[in-house]
Amino acid sequence: MADKVPTAWISVIPLELIEQRIFVIRGRKVMLDVDLAKLYQVPTKAYNQAVKRNLDRLPDDFIFQLSSEEAQVLRSQRVPVDKARET
Repeated sequence: MADKVPTAWISVIPLELIEQRIFVIRGRKVMLDVDLAKLYQVPTKAYNQAVKRNLDRLPDDFIFQLSSEEAQVLRSQRVPVDKARET
């Protein structure tokens, strides 16, 4: 039987906030490291370090490297999380 997670640890994230951060690139659904780090409530640098340390535990298709052109397009289209909440 699985251990129960204390209620205080459970943080409900509205589905809409997650869906807004999913992009389809090259036919694959992806999320940016900055958004995943925010979901896990850790700095992006710490998130990326944890991913690098645990590569052998992650699925082969977990990491998706954007081209510089793709990154630029996303930067120009993306609304920062704090700004999106204000509207």
